[in-house]
Amino acid sequence: MNIGDLVVRRSYGGDIAFRVEDLRREEAVIKGTEFRLLADSPLDDLVRVPYAPVSEKTEKANIRANESLSLLKRHRQEQTQRNQATLSGSGEWGTAEPAYFEVPGKVLHLDGDPNYLKKSLNLYEQLRVPADGHYVNEAGMADALYRLLPRVRPDIVVITGHDGVLKHRQNHDLYSLNSYKNSQNFVRAIQVARQFERHYDQLTIIAGACQSHFEALLQAGANFASSPGRILIHALDPVYVAAKASFTSVRDTINMTDVLHNTISGTQGVGGIETRGSYRIGLPRLNDLTKLKVTPSAI
Repeated sequence: MNIGDLVVRRSYGGDIAFRVEDLRREEAVIKGTEFRLLADSPLDDLVRVPYAPVSEKTEKANIRANESLSLLKRHRQEQTQRNQATLSGSGEWGTAEPAYFEVPGKVLHLDGDPNYLKKSLNLYEQLRVPADGHYVNEAGMADALYRLLPRVRPDIVVITGHDGVLKHRQNHDLYSLNSYKNSQNFVRAIQVARQFERHYDQLTIIAGACQSHFEALLQAGANFASSPGRILIHALDPVYVAAKASFTSVRDTINMTDVLHNTISGTQGVGGIETRGSYRIGLPRLNDLTKLKVTPSAI
């Protein structure tokens, strides 16, 4: 067994694929390839595989991921139509270019997994969400935010990576931070972000990973967090919530039912509190502003 090997666990029926992150005598530290789970496993429980198996759980998650992406894209199309109709004073939608420009909420995304960060940034790009992503070990996220928040000045912060309930605590004491692999690191990072901006509608914080201490993350100051049901969350669930926050108008609160039911993991995977969006439109169209030598950064 080597670091970087793709493995499954015999005791769980090989339902989830992992990468070996570290080796410790007779145990390995493993990270999920589709789910944000960090776990310890005896070496004799691990089986090396040439590729990630498509289990029923993984297949369902992939279907939900595609559905969630389609819903986000449809939401964007409907939003564009509503904006154009409102500004033109007509319900008709023609082929003309929009007469306005958009300022979606900016995301600062800290991720404890470089592969998930890459996937997340690709999805932000597809959805035209402005995002600044950084691979940071979970233990270093609080310090990273001290440096990054004043420089990036985001509207939305995503604090995620890997987490899990410690094996020896799995059947009790789920309300103690000491029972989790990284929830305490996420709490410290949230507290730093809240010290930077206390207003929940000025800085939306999305935090957590698989099985994270949902209540502690909310109490620390997160707007949205995982995991109410202490279940596995999909790698892209935090991105889905961030994209909804980025493209929900500052005049509206984020549709809680829509967001939480349409995440890949559902309401047992992600929960949160009522929060305003970060999206704005402006006039005239940005091309016209360019002629006046006004740059987007000055808006």
